[in-house]
Amino acid sequence: MSETPNPPPHGSPPLSTNPGESGNAQLIYILYLAGLVVGITPIIGVVMAYMAKDDAPDWLRSHYRNQIHVFWKAILYSLVGVILSIVLIGLVVLLVTLVWYIVRIVKGLQALSKGEPYTNPDSWGF
Repeated sequence: MSETPNPPPHGSPPLSTNPGESGNAQLIYILYLAGLVVGITPIIGVVMAYMAKDDAPDWLRSHYRNQIHVFWKAILYSLVGVILSIVLIGLVVLLVTLVWYIVRIVKGLQALSKGEPYTNPDSWGF
């Protein structure tokens, strides 16, 4: 017996019906995580995000925006942390930046796996 799925209730985020649609965004999140060990992979990821953002559906475009913002904000936070390392508070800034980076990526992966847009990709916080 074949059941037809119910459409999502009004106001619910659109769910991805094509699993291959979000593969690029998922790869970029993985490249960002790999960057914690390898170092160069986030640069590849941000280039991929810039290239894919214009052709993506709205819900997926929010993930690309998040990825682009995470890349540039992580660089900014890290530079501030390095500069402030002279007075030792920079080490705390660098640690908070690392936690922020990982949280944003994990939140993005979770939303992506549900087929939901990233909520508030332009945020400077968690």
